[in-house]
Amino acid sequence: MQTDLLAILIPLLPLIGFIINGMGFRHVPKGLVGILGTLGPLVSFACSLLLFTGFGGQTIKVPLFDWITVGHLNIPFAFQIDQLSLIMLLIVTGVGSLIHIYSIGYMKHDEGYGKFMAFLNLFLFFMLLLVMGSNYVIMFIGWEGVGLCSYLLIGFWNKNTSYNNAARKAFVMNRIGDLGFLLGIFMIMGAFGSVEYTEVFEQAAGFPIGDATVVAITMLLFVGAMGKSAQIPLYTWLPDAMAGPTPVSALIHAATMVTAGIYMVVRSNVLYTLSPVTLEIIGGIAIATALLAASIGLVQNDIKKVLAYSTVSQLGYMFLGLSVMGYTAGMFHVMTHAFFKALLFLGAGSVIHAVADEQDIRKMGGLRKYLPITYWTFLIATIAIAGIPPFAGFFSKDEILMHAYQHNKLLWVLGVIGSAMTSFYMFRLLFLTFFGRFRGSEHTREHLHESPATMTVPLVVLAVLSIIGGFFNVPEALGGEARLAEFLNPIFNLSRRVRPSAFGETLLTHSEEYMLMGISTAVAIVSAIAAYVMYVQRVSLPEADTVERPVVQKVLYNKYYVDELYETIIVKPVRGLGDTFYSFGEFIIDGIVTGTGWLVQQASGQLRRLQTGSIGFYVFAMVVSIAAILCLRFFVRF
Repeated sequence: MQTDLLAILIPLLPLIGFIINGMGFRHVPKGLVGILGTLGPLVSFACSLLLFTGFGGQTIKVPLFDWITVGHLNIPFAFQIDQLSLIMLLIVTGVGSLIHIYSIGYMKHDEGYGKFMAFLNLFLFFMLLLVMGSNYVIMFIGWEGVGLCSYLLIGFWNKNTSYNNAARKAFVMNRIGDLGFLLGIFMIMGAFGSVEYTEVFEQAAGFPIGDATVVAITMLLFVGAMGKSAQIPLYTWLPDAMAGPTPVSALIHAATMVTAGIYMVVRSNVLYTLSPVTLEIIGGIAIATALLAASIGLVQNDIKKVLAYSTVSQLGYMFLGLSVMGYTAGMFHVMTHAFFKALLFLGAGSVIHAVADEQDIRKMGGLRKYLPITYWTFLIATIAIAGIPPFAGFFSKDEILMHAYQHNKLLWVLGVIGSAMTSFYMFRLLFLTFFGRFRGSEHTREHLHESPATMTVPLVVLAVLSIIGGFFNVPEALGGEARLAEFLNPIFNLSRRVRPSAFGETLLTHSEEYMLMGISTAVAIVSAIAAYVMYVQRVSLPEADTVERPVVQKVLYNKYYVDELYETIIVKPVRGLGDTFYSFGEFIIDGIVTGTGWLVQQASGQLRRLQTGSIGFYVFAMVVSIAAILCLRFFVRF
């Protein structure tokens, strides 16, 4: 009973916060807005902790009510509490609470502060539905809900047309992926007669490996994941999502929306284990996404755009882990990435807050002496994402690379190259922002200051998690017990049953593991040193936008012209088709409507002439009509 109550309270409390702030955002005092908006996520986090500490290892179903029954198909509205949902609950509510606290300091002077906190609460509610649902339909409700909230939050400052365009782009591109996800759910209904996870997965375990139906289902589900988790070709919305306030960027990029695709694949692990073809396709797309985004990040000058492409690249690494059936490694990176990426975005927000909303790193520099807390926490996050031990990112990224090395050496080599680029562009960002002299205006320099406690306390907490987060799953080669893997182990029992010889087991010797760890660490450190030499010792600054760049750098700076390509081959033809239909509607449909009105008007004008008021004319018309009727009856009869 206590478990049921806690499970219901976890999504309900943020929903209550949304209702109160959403309905009364014009009337609730600003001081109370922050408390109401933050209290729900904090108590939800406490409830998640209680569920986690009291969890006995057995999956718990929490039925709320009977929902949809059509013939033999029954879809209850129920929650499922197991190892995977508990990990996600702690990440979503924990990091989400810190972002809510940070938002109090970052957004309290904004005129839409109450509405903003309400939208954050609604976002968290839908994300919690997504991870707690016991079936694919409830997951889809949360899936669509976070898509809606991302639209509202990315375009929150809706007086700016470019921000509205970015929100619309995110909404449209996610709908493309969501169509595939929805079709996958329909195929699951048809193939298994249910959408409940336990029923679907038990039946699926009896299917042969490579079954065409399972392959089709997994590919359609992955199309949905490509949209939500920004994989090629549906990734271009994520960098544009930087139009939203910085706390939104942290919430979308770190702990919630973009990890939904990872969660969905891990939840459906038995289906993907049965479909090696799908896994190979995922692996190819994942490594291509990781390298493409990392290479673009090398030359970007907007502090949030660098972090955005970093997120796309890191999502590629997560899918790379899943593609080689390193499901635990993928989830481990979801967890550590939530810590250091939320810290990076919130740190970037602290910088932007200090430099009067400037986001161009070419106009920053020397900020470490003005923003010491922001600098040290940002440094910790940079080391973590670069994969340098003993920080969190080292352990999770290294585990993914180990699985890739065991599966395909080429994937490992490409993964290491991507890791080198990650280290370089992140230290480039750090050095250009915090080292050297301040390159902004004198007026801005005079007003540089550290952020208030509501913003710096979440930075410190996330910095601690970015340091210790990797110790939750230390490999045996380093004397650890891999506790996260042990905890998540029951989630993958069916996958282990259907492919016992291939399922995610690391068969490397300790010496091989040490070698791989050494290579990835050395590559990260060398890249960091290269960035230091280039941007601190030599003080090489990125070129102004007006300067002509070398061809390769120009291509990278313009993001491989993918947006322009989409504009040419998709947007313009669709817009042209729309204009054609508009012209057709204007010429044909409007012509028919207008013509009908004109015809009625003309006919009525002529018929009106028959009403002359002359009795003689009426008698004449009556006689002619009677004669016509008699003639007609005569000819019809004979």
